[in-house]
Amino acid sequence: LRSLRRGRKDWVIVDGSNVMFWKTGAPDIRAVREVVDELRARGQSPCVVFDANAGYRLIGRYQHDKASSSQLDLPASRVMVVPKGTPADPYILKAARDHRGRIVSRDQFRDWSEAHPEIGTPGHLVKGGYRGGKLWLALDRED
Repeated sequence: LRSLRRGRKDWVIVDGSNVMFWKTGAPDIRAVREVVDELRARGQSPCVVFDANAGYRLIGRYQHDKASSSQLDLPASRVMVVPKGTPADPYILKAARDHRGRIVSRDQFRDWSEAHPEIGTPGHLVKGGYRGGKLWLALDRED
């Protein structure tokens, strides 16, 4: 994510390890892909950050940035699998701060609120999920 340039793009950082459970409660890369596709359709520039164990949960083995990016139809520079033993939350929060972006996740990042007070700003954290099998994202709401 370091190669992202600031500019007029509307960056949205997707918490891939959170979103992959949205569709059925079981890990599913298709849920992340649908969120990425919906963000692009709405004119947003998505980036995805995964915990190191995401590949194990999805396919039973480690999966690096490039492999994950091809499944999401994103450039490798927009997908990050964090190092083993490191939580993804600080990377997600830093990327959102550095690129003035929002975050798609059901996580409230409460453990990080002191260092990242922006998470309390309405609209910074974008909620979402599936209703009746259809994806919804609260991009236009200030929840």
